[in-house]
Amino acid sequence: MSERVPALRAPGSRYHPAMPLRLYNTLTRTEEDFVPRDAARVTFYSCGPTVYDDAHIGNFRSFLAADVLRRWIESPLCEVKGANGTTHTGPRKVVHVMNITDVGHMTDDAEGGESGEDRMAVAGRRIAEAKKSGKLPADVAIDPGNPYQIARFYEDRFKDDAKRLGLKLALEAEQDPTLQPRATESVPGMIELVKRLIAQGYAYVVGNPGDRVVYFDVQRFPTYGRLSGNTLDHLREGAGGRVAAANQASKRHPADFLLWKEDSSHIMKWDSPWGAGYPGWHIECSVMSFQRLVGKDLSATIPGGEALIDLHSGGEDNIFPHHECEIAQSCCAFNAAPGKGGYARLWFHPRFLLVEGAKMSKSKGNFFTARDLFARGVEPAALRLELVRTHYRSNANFTMQGLADSQRQVERWRRFVESAKGDAAHSQGSRDDAMIGFALAMNADVNIAAAIAEVNKFVARTEKPGTQDAALMKEFDAVLGVLELPRPAAASTEIGVFAPGVAPDAAVVAKLEERRAARAAKDFARSDTIRDELLAMGYAIKDVAGGKVEVRRAGS
Repeated sequence: MSERVPALRAPGSRYHPAMPLRLYNTLTRTEEDFVPRDAARVTFYSCGPTVYDDAHIGNFRSFLAADVLRRWIESPLCEVKGANGTTHTGPRKVVHVMNITDVGHMTDDAEGGESGEDRMAVAGRRIAEAKKSGKLPADVAIDPGNPYQIARFYEDRFKDDAKRLGLKLALEAEQDPTLQPRATESVPGMIELVKRLIAQGYAYVVGNPGDRVVYFDVQRFPTYGRLSGNTLDHLREGAGGRVAAANQASKRHPADFLLWKEDSSHIMKWDSPWGAGYPGWHIECSVMSFQRLVGKDLSATIPGGEALIDLHSGGEDNIFPHHECEIAQSCCAFNAAPGKGGYARLWFHPRFLLVEGAKMSKSKGNFFTARDLFARGVEPAALRLELVRTHYRSNANFTMQGLADSQRQVERWRRFVESAKGDAAHSQGSRDDAMIGFALAMNADVNIAAAIAEVNKFVARTEKPGTQDAALMKEFDAVLGVLELPRPAAASTEIGVFAPGVAPDAAVVAKLEERRAARAAKDFARSDTIRDELLAMGYAIKDVAGGKVEVRRAGS
């Protein structure tokens, strides 16, 4: 067991998680034991961002759910079943890979990816407008007509947001960039894989030079639809809006999907045996996941229907068509018995995020990126906790009140760790109860809400925490990923001292100035009313030395 948890090694400790990790598998629609191929080295692939815009908080909800799962699998509190049926107690390493989609796919990806508008062109117009309006910082040098500069601009912003939110993979990728492979750098492998699928009879070329297209033949993969339920007998032309009628004439089946499209007018294009063009959306993940987690040789054949990687994640909107197609092309390319395969042993899909009970929409004013909230003074630790604290298979509802609650929660946990003194050996039983409860919750399909409840019960019953209590709290946080994030410094203005995580909001500053004027006029009733108004806005104030006012989140 890890030395990070002295409580696990303490004399008389009765800690045991009682059951190994069980997870819901989208492919089988059941909760099952997680049994990796090698319990000491777990392979995990997550579908990453499309870098044509900033990632929004719904994207980060999915990324962070995968991060929590990865952290739990690596925790010394977690046990998993080994392939031989024994229980593996660790140590355990997760090799977690997340792609960067920087190829200029089309805006109709969900309907086939053959029409619509190039996403890089859309992004270029957005950047040009931002430069013209002054919304883009003056020191940002980017050519709106250069797709590679556009992609790097948004990629860098994503990585910065991800690191601020404690995405462990993003932090590791600073030392090992292969953990975040770029689609543009994997196009040669995509071409190689498409050639293999054609040679094996799983894909076919239609059209004449100048307008050739390569499609995957879904009828050659009888289990197509197993992940999503969209089986071939249910997929008709136009069903579910997924298949555009204009692109059907040359297909063998309406559900056949794009592997390569010849298009000399496309902004980003590469030479191929089928003319200069671009790859389909789905093929990139098969190549990047295989080459980073299985092996470089794309001509390799895996016996039977054996899974190639242990875990694969993505938002629920990736289930169909993206992951369904990824399974089909990967199993046909790499498995000796494709129909028996599922590519990954387990498929993990967090559900959508609502904002104030509604779907995110720019027109409704409830659309947020992580950096939008950081700019408002939201602390990354609070945002991370708010995005992960709901079970991943439930729709999470992001609210400003919930964000304030998460901020208060973070502050309580910090005070618990900071107040620890001495060696409270008498609390071993309490630590055991906390460890057992936390592990039971996390092993039950990553029930993070129940796990957080166990942490809070432990904090509540430990009135005078000792150093071992603090060490255990830090071990819990190694999974939650909150307390390890940097604590923002307090911000000071002419009138206020704003606590860490509280930005000098213009509306709050205006209230403070109005209150100062009321007090100068000895209108203390108005001063008290403004205090109440600020409290209703979620801010608590206190007069401090120097004639300033300390501003904190209410309840923190």
